[in-house]
Amino acid sequence: MHYAVTATTRPIRPNEIAGKDYIFLSQAEFDAMLAAEGFLEHADVYGKCYGTPRDQVLEPLARGEDVLLKIDVQGADTVKEKLPEAIRIFLAPSNFQELRQRLMDRMTDSGEALQRRLLEAESEMAHAGEFDYVVYNRADELEAAVAEIQDIVRREKAARA
Repeated sequence: MHYAVTATTRPIRPNEIAGKDYIFLSQAEFDAMLAAEGFLEHADVYGKCYGTPRDQVLEPLARGEDVLLKIDVQGADTVKEKLPEAIRIFLAPSNFQELRQRLMDRMTDSGEALQRRLLEAESEMAHAGEFDYVVYNRADELEAAVAEIQDIVRREKAARA
């Protein structure tokens, strides 16, 4: 499975690796890619631009690989319009308090930014039922969520074969 690396205009955080965690671009570079239709989907999130480069998706698909995207609800809708065969899996926290604690533990956002993220997350969680699947990423159980996603992909591939 190919993990599509998202492009962003936000600054790199400590412990992130450029090209692995995100493709870090200046606003001018992002705008140039956008003008050249270089994104499969894109959005402004928390005042920074994010987008899935087309080559991160279309090239692996052409090689017969499955592609995993980490995108928001709006991005998932856009991808589904462009690639109707896409499977939409909503990765959700087991509860809102757990999400709040995860974001607080990261210590990367100001109080105001944290509140904005939580409001947006609450809004996005309201759309979980519109996805093909919902997988719960419970605290200290990441491996279980990964296994569930892998099972979904295997079942979907078998059903389409």
